[in-house]
Amino acid sequence: MYELDLSYLGLNGKKALANAEAPTLTAKALERGEGVLSNTGAIVVNTGKYTGRSPKDRFIVDDEISHDKVAWGNTNMPFDEAKFEALYQKMIAYVGQRDELYVFDGYAGADKDYQLPIRVINEYASQNLFARDLFIDPADDAEAQAIDPQFTVIAMPGYQCDPAVDGTNSEACIILSFKKKVVLIAGSRYCGEIKKSIFSVMNFLLPQRDVFTMHCSANVDDDGKTALFFGLSGTGKTTLSADPSRGLIGDDEHGWSDNGIFNFEGGCFAKCIDLTEEREPEIYRAIKFGSVVENVVLDENGVPDYADSRYTENTRVGYQLDYIPNAVIPSVGGHPSTVIFLTADAFGVLPPVAKLNKYQAMYHFVSGYTSKLAGTERGITEPTTTFSTCFGEPFLPLPASRYAELLGQRIDQYNCNVYLVNTGWSGGPYGVGSRIKLKYTRAIVSAATAGLLEDMPMVHDDIFNVEVPVSCPGVPDDVMMPRNTWADKDAYDKTAKDLAQHFVENFKKYTHMSEAIIAAGPIGK
Repeated sequence: MYELDLSYLGLNGKKALANAEAPTLTAKALERGEGVLSNTGAIVVNTGKYTGRSPKDRFIVDDEISHDKVAWGNTNMPFDEAKFEALYQKMIAYVGQRDELYVFDGYAGADKDYQLPIRVINEYASQNLFARDLFIDPADDAEAQAIDPQFTVIAMPGYQCDPAVDGTNSEACIILSFKKKVVLIAGSRYCGEIKKSIFSVMNFLLPQRDVFTMHCSANVDDDGKTALFFGLSGTGKTTLSADPSRGLIGDDEHGWSDNGIFNFEGGCFAKCIDLTEEREPEIYRAIKFGSVVENVVLDENGVPDYADSRYTENTRVGYQLDYIPNAVIPSVGGHPSTVIFLTADAFGVLPPVAKLNKYQAMYHFVSGYTSKLAGTERGITEPTTTFSTCFGEPFLPLPASRYAELLGQRIDQYNCNVYLVNTGWSGGPYGVGSRIKLKYTRAIVSAATAGLLEDMPMVHDDIFNVEVPVSCPGVPDDVMMPRNTWADKDAYDKTAKDLAQHFVENFKKYTHMSEAIIAAGPIGK
């Protein structure tokens, strides 16, 4: 812990508390009324209006660095460079008016060959603790003070934008400038904006160095066999990768270089809704002193009620990776032998597991199908089906074809097995059927990572155009074939064909995909 001079921002004489440890930051947050302690010792904060990411408030500055590289559209919305500079100056002035400021200097990327030195500047001590939890810590103050940040996040939730003047869509904004190497976050206290903004930065920079950047979790067994888990929030990435029998490399953001797999982060950001020690003991026990919990309800004794969603379904906890007993530190691994795409199918028609060849893998990777669950983003109040490019569209500045190309190259180079695993519904759609039991999904994942599904007899699903194993240890045979779980088989056929057609229609927007990839997808009507 030390004082950092912020004069380089034009704030002469302004200092910030830099790289403070958890006891100091927790005490500061409590003193400033940012949150309260739970009975586990974790600080619990309420993020107010913004309880999830706010995609309509995220922009990328359109300048000579980004103009010809970014896939512009509704996801990567352009922001005028002059307006950004004006807003930047106003936010710096706001920074200068704060009584206390907190800075974290550290890294994104556990592979030192591809590590990005970063700085996070906060007005809230609790958010700075979150940054310390989620990014990679320097070894000591001497190392921290030697860091030359190559990207800076300035997170000032108290600053309210004026859309008419600033060019934003609301009082909040998340704006990335690759030219200035700065992220501005205003108006939102949701900590996820901090971590995902740096993820977006890595997804822009590293593919230009032929590193495959991925929205996925990763773990490894005792023999060094690495597995990747792709999927959006609510599909089970964090839960399934936190396997006590395997070492956890990371739960959300990774790169795949010629060296192997490496975590971008030094922590995890897990969902808390309906959390129990019995079902997810590793995550449950990681909620302790030093963790930052968002929007979880506490009773009068400070005991969390993880089933209470009065503020949001998207209750969260950020904690250090080494809070998980089997965490791999440093968080790197070899080239994966198994790649799993997770989806939570609200229609209840996708098989619980299907084996994919290279082109099928590229198709489903680009499609990124799942059901978006309530609370993950503002404005989502009930489950809706969605296609999110590469299982991480909101964080991918480059065209989808670049990430798909990198996946195809890795499959060819390292001959890994790829599976599509449905963690969603069976026996009918959402509201009729039931969620596939976690123990069944765990059995499927265990069989896949152990190589037990490779030689299993399979049947071809004519609608979704994939190979489905007929059985799996620990899973009832009828569950393996989703049509068998429906009482009304005609209703299943119609629903499955409808979903397949959605895949076909969605894929039409990808105009530069090869015929081999297109032909590997579901068969429409």
